[in-house]
Amino acid sequence: MDALVRSRPPMTAGHPTEAVVPRRETDGLPASVTPIDRRWPAVATTPSPRAMVVGVVGARGGAGTSSLAAALARALAGSTATVLVDLDRGCGGVDVLLGLEGADGVRWPDLADARGDVDGADLVALLPRWGACAVLSADRARPQPPEPAVVADVLHALSRTVGALVLDLDRSGVVAGESVAAVCDTVLVVAPRDLRATAGALALRPVLDVPGADLGLVVRGPAPGGLGAAEIAEAVGLPVRAVLPVDRRLAAGTEHAGIPASGPFCRAVRRLAAGLTR
Repeated sequence: MDALVRSRPPMTAGHPTEAVVPRRETDGLPASVTPIDRRWPAVATTPSPRAMVVGVVGARGGAGTSSLAAALARALAGSTATVLVDLDRGCGGVDVLLGLEGADGVRWPDLADARGDVDGADLVALLPRWGACAVLSADRARPQPPEPAVVADVLHALSRTVGALVLDLDRSGVVAGESVAAVCDTVLVVAPRDLRATAGALALRPVLDVPGADLGLVVRGPAPGGLGAAEIAEAVGLPVRAVLPVDRRLAAGTEHAGIPASGPFCRAVRRLAAGLTR
């Protein structure tokens, strides 16, 4: 991660920023860095600003990762051009969660030939919008995952164009070392308050614990066995970045009208987003 330039563009509403994601050198990479990471551009002598990249991954299935990633992207979109990127190979598309499954715009299968110098501005213009946030989703009707090289080139293009990328990471890919988690500025591990999630977070640590990584826990309730956020943090060895309260409207909203824009869950996510942009 030392080879990754950490400078960020100004958080300016409404105006995509000029930015560059530096690609890694192929020599001297830690074992957890996969070939997909090696496609990022070579580090320039003078660091250039680029998008802030936040990865969100679940400690176990059903952790609510996509809901958090979407709400976080919406919060960041209030201060900078933001794209929510769906990288969960096992889901039916984050557009369904957001109520955008009928919206016009490109999905990952439409970008199968997006290789090399992809035009980020043109790509952003083609994506469906969820409020101020652009969304690059999987497609439930065409479930094949994108090729790793396509993912790398598309993310590189987006990172030169917008101020923030929020990646809804695929947990199995992260565990296998087959994801772009290693190029994130911040990785948030979403952990419900139970023993299985704690064990799952521990399983993620070896592949996320790389030099320069900014890792944190987002703990979600309820706690059926009374397991507290501090206990999970101590067991896993990660700081707690946020504790998301139980919000009864969230489950109903995601089933019928998308993620609510207000309530205790959204307030907690906005505080989390503010901490990321300081």
